[in-house]
Amino acid sequence: GSRIDQEFFGIQMLSVQPDTKPKGCAGCNRKIKDRYLLKALDKFWHEDCLKCACCECRLGEVGSTLYTKANLILCRRDYLRLFGATGSCAACSKLIPAFEMVMRAKDNVYHLDCFACQLCSQRFCVGDKFFLKNNLILCQTDYEDGMMKEGYAPHVR
Repeated sequence: GSRIDQEFFGIQMLSVQPDTKPKGCAGCNRKIKDRYLLKALDKFWHEDCLKCACCECRLGEVGSTLYTKANLILCRRDYLRLFGATGSCAACSKLIPAFEMVMRAKDNVYHLDCFACQLCSQRFCVGDKFFLKNNLILCQTDYEDGMMKEGYAPHVR
């Protein structure tokens, strides 16, 4: 059987004790003179130096775990995006390769190109509302039209 490598590790934030010798940062190799340091992977880091290799977010800020694979240190989102299980697109049913960017809605995963209103094919922009009804993605207009037809739209006073 193949051994499962642990791929996520805890991050601890520790306050630096003024009377101890400054520790070296595993990221930049300089001494850590800040008030706080991070301990992860049995090494010490400046808060600024423990960053996701993909999106460069500061890992101490996004949570208490980091993910490592293929010598990369990653946040959970990028780890899942890069190494998450391949899935199939809920719209076109074709396979989505593990490294491809995806859109997620509840438990469904979509190719970026497939994530559009399934009635009028309108693509969504950041900040747009979308609705998931009977596993169909709908834009606000089509969703509201559908509600009107079904006769239980909220009455606007």
